[in-house]
Amino acid sequence: MGEMEQLRKEADNLKDQITAARKAVQDTTLQEAAASITVVGRVQMKTRKTLRGHLAKIYAMHWSTDSKLCVSASQDGKLIVWDSITTNKVNAIPLKSSWVMTCAYAPSGNLVACGGLDNMCSIYNLKGKDGNVKVMRELAAHTGYLSCCRFLSDSEIITSSGDCTCVLWDIETGTQKTVFAGHQGDCMSLAVSPDFKFFISGACDFTAKLWDIREGTCRQTFGGHESDINAIGFFPNGNAVITGSDDATCKLYDLRADQELITYQDSSIMCGVTSLAPSLSGRLILAGYDDFNVNIWDSLKAERVGVLAGHDNRVSCIGVSTDGMACCTGSWDSFLKIWN
Repeated sequence: MGEMEQLRKEADNLKDQITAARKAVQDTTLQEAAASITVVGRVQMKTRKTLRGHLAKIYAMHWSTDSKLCVSASQDGKLIVWDSITTNKVNAIPLKSSWVMTCAYAPSGNLVACGGLDNMCSIYNLKGKDGNVKVMRELAAHTGYLSCCRFLSDSEIITSSGDCTCVLWDIETGTQKTVFAGHQGDCMSLAVSPDFKFFISGACDFTAKLWDIREGTCRQTFGGHESDINAIGFFPNGNAVITGSDDATCKLYDLRADQELITYQDSSIMCGVTSLAPSLSGRLILAGYDDFNVNIWDSLKAERVGVLAGHDNRVSCIGVSTDGMACCTGSWDSFLKIWN
């Protein structure tokens, strides 16, 4: 055990050095920098539409880049593509495995993907020749459940899994291009940077990692949470990362300063964060919680400026449309709600 202890000491020593180095370059805090800015006024959003049709818990939703269509996945075994303006269903896709945990809409609007406890990422072509939606590819190589997937293009997708890895896939050939290994717990969520060169992953080892897609390497690791990270997203300008955790907090990390800037928490909130999304400007952070509510935070002041209450069960997913005009929440109560 002597050698192990020595290595542990060395690792702790290096961690302390990193912390010291981060402190040395921290010339100001976000609180100081934003001191002259006033808190956003009360944000009161109303439910504009309720999307009804799923028969069981909704686990995931994702907006299309056109800000009109969105896709949702439920454990009733259906993937539904919705028109969020008319509330009509554009497609209802029956899945082989009803245990879905994630879904994604391709930037082009041609493809959707989903996956879950089947350890597979299934990709569906919405623009097939005869109008029928067919399975285009089944990407199978993960040895754990699929927790999240996001398209880079019609030919590439990134998946995160309970096997502690993330994978970049070539959709055409169905092969793994890059395996991103480094987390020591189940990867729960991922988000791709606005420039599509990086992605960030959050995991049950309480850390978030920034990965370079082209190099296949981990660039930065962010600690600080005291429990699993369930949700993660990029700040709209791509310079910062937002995480949501079972420890009932959200945190903002700056990539250039390589450190935590601020924590979003309230003594009255005791339950975990399930999902989150920043507003278009990044000034607001919308976070879904286990207590059936969505809290809206002022990202600069870390004050709660609004609540979206309307679901009668856990809010499992949240997304802000690409144009920033609406947000959509999905819940275990089987409904999706569009708010603004």
